[in-house]
Amino acid sequence: MARVPERLRRLLPSARRAPETAATAPPRPRQGHNLFEAAAEYVAACAEDDPARAEEAASRVSPGMLSFGVNELACRALLTLARERNESPRAVARSLLGLREEPARRPAGDDV
Repeated sequence: MARVPERLRRLLPSARRAPETAATAPPRPRQGHNLFEAAAEYVAACAEDDPARAEEAASRVSPGMLSFGVNELACRALLTLARERNESPRAVARSLLGLREEPARRPAGDDV
């Protein structure tokens, strides 16, 4: 029964390597580009008024993927800022865009 782990070590490729070679192996290159990385770089470049960097970031992914990533970033940033300000996301979004605060809408059929 004690021979089973030894046999497994000899059969499995990962067990045959010396531990130090596994630790020094170079990281594998990423396949493709992460849409969230591209969106973050694109938005940061736009905020810093760097059109060349924004264009390079936009070229990493398709326009639809970039749009999705930018939208996700905007939603997360808005929620974080709303929590920090202890305000509603709607109020924060309107404030950031310089829009007046609209009175809360009453649900339809609520004629009191």
